[in-house]
Amino acid sequence: MSYATALLPHEKVLRDPVHNYIYVRHQVILDLINTREFQRLRRIKQLGTASLVFHGAEHNRFAHCLGVYEITRQICDNFQRNYPTTTPGDGGWDDRERLTALCAALLHDIGHGPYSHTFEHIFHTDHEAITAEILTSPTTEVNQVLRKVSPTFPAEVASVIQKTYPNPQVVQMISSQIDADRMDYLLRDAYYTGTQYGTFDLTRILRVMRPYRGGIAFAMNGMHAVEDYVMSRFQMYQQIYFHPVSRAMEVILDHLLARANYLYQSGQSDDSFVPHLLLPFFNHQFDLQDYLYLDDGVLTTYFTHWRQSPDDILADLAHRFLDRKPLKSVAYTPETKPLIAPLRQLIASAGFNTDYYTATDNSYDLPYDDAYDPKVAHPLTQIEIQQPDGSLLELSTVSDLVNALRGKFSGDQRFFFPKEMLMPDQSAPELFQPIYDDFSRYIQNNQLIQPKEN
Repeated sequence: MSYATALLPHEKVLRDPVHNYIYVRHQVILDLINTREFQRLRRIKQLGTASLVFHGAEHNRFAHCLGVYEITRQICDNFQRNYPTTTPGDGGWDDRERLTALCAALLHDIGHGPYSHTFEHIFHTDHEAITAEILTSPTTEVNQVLRKVSPTFPAEVASVIQKTYPNPQVVQMISSQIDADRMDYLLRDAYYTGTQYGTFDLTRILRVMRPYRGGIAFAMNGMHAVEDYVMSRFQMYQQIYFHPVSRAMEVILDHLLARANYLYQSGQSDDSFVPHLLLPFFNHQFDLQDYLYLDDGVLTTYFTHWRQSPDDILADLAHRFLDRKPLKSVAYTPETKPLIAPLRQLIASAGFNTDYYTATDNSYDLPYDDAYDPKVAHPLTQIEIQQPDGSLLELSTVSDLVNALRGKFSGDQRFFFPKEMLMPDQSAPELFQPIYDDFSRYIQNNQLIQPKEN
């Protein structure tokens, strides 16, 4: 028996609060789970700063990747049981693709860094490119495991994640508008945030999935389960992922790392505690091993030391992040955007450096896109509904509910500023009180909208 087909003597199960059990039968899957690079995902939170809003959201990317693997395993089982290929090109499922799909599902997020999206913004990293490098670099344990299958297997698995793999069925299992990745993170994030927005009928959706020559479709009699999924995703983005306090903490995190980088680049860093593991990123000369040394805990350790920094801004931002002191925010529109400049002037007059204590941020999501464009960076396939005669209809043409959402971006733009501008503490100099009063009146008179804080 080859390593590619080697099964464990006994099926291994991992307890999971979302899927109950995660089933592992292949030796290669167990070996990948036990690699250094995959175990690192235990130390990276799935939702980043959202855990500072929803206190239960302490789950990590390790658990999410296992969940994506489990959903993909169930899809493969369903396809092999009910829709196996009988002749080449008939659109059925070829189970020889199973191991490629399972490995891609398990490893799809392995390149995420600490507080991934904020870290990417500051240091211009790309977690998808790093994922591919982890899979294909001979220096990683993951690559060594994958190469036991075949010399070309690491590149094959990477191509699924990069969406260049020739079989669209495998690609769409991992990356499409309704894929194993999205289905797991919606259910998992809803569970750990203690909300119901992300719940949908996973069992029914998996039951109505169908392979066809161009990818994956869904049976007409399962359309309402698909509608429910689309609405769940819409609600999760509005209520969880775009929460203004989570975004406010991301702004602080972004500015904290930016300030540390600025102090280092300008020769003003505190020599008493040099963030050695971040220096390759400050110098823009990092390699894969430098990247893999980092996780949430490493950054948090540096933030704790920076509390004592002689630089007042760095120390204050570290305090605000570690002790959860979010910035306040107001929503603005193109019509009210010109009001931000005078607000910044008032904030500067009160003694705050506006480079580090103000920000604008826009968070928008497209709940459903019916216009597939292969020319864009990350094209998403349409959700296809399969009729009893085998013909396909794009989801929004048969669903009034989804049609109402298609092509419409949802979200808002926000201006972030220090909470003290609205509620100055007792240590604030009295001479600033007129500035605080002017700031509050300016917001109220111009009808900028403040969110309710969680």
